[in-house]
Amino acid sequence: MDILLLNPLITPDFGLFFWTTILFLALWVILGRFGFKPIVGALQAREKSIADSLQAAEKAREEMRTLQTQHEELLRSAREERALILQEANSVKDKIIAEAKLRADAEFKKKVESAVAEIKNREQEMILNVKNQIGSMAVDIAEKIIRKELKGNAEHESFAARLADEFKMN
Repeated sequence: MDILLLNPLITPDFGLFFWTTILFLALWVILGRFGFKPIVGALQAREKSIADSLQAAEKAREEMRTLQTQHEELLRSAREERALILQEANSVKDKIIAEAKLRADAEFKKKVESAVAEIKNREQEMILNVKNQIGSMAVDIAEKIIRKELKGNAEHESFAARLADEFKMN
């Protein structure tokens, strides 16, 4: 302890302690009036800014949840609408195909009936033509036979002419 007593810079005396305390208190008052208030104000402003930012972040988070819910709702409704449109399109497609089949069937039946009628008409024409040819041939044959048999007899010739006229009428 001898060293501490010998060095006055290391051991403070009462005057130094007193003035240091007075200067410290004066500095504390001056800082309290002019320094601490702005620092406290800045800290309070910062605290308020942080609280506002947290509140804004929470509000943004809530808005994001709301937007996400709306987005999911829109997606769901879009999917439902797409499903309805596809279902309606399929039903329209089926209806159009059914109508096309009915029209095709009706047209096919019409063409078949037309073809059958055409075939019947041609068949009747051919039968009529064959009958005419057969009748014409029969008349020719009969005429030749009768001419051979009735050469020179006028009564037979007039009878044969009447028969030929009757055949032509039928």
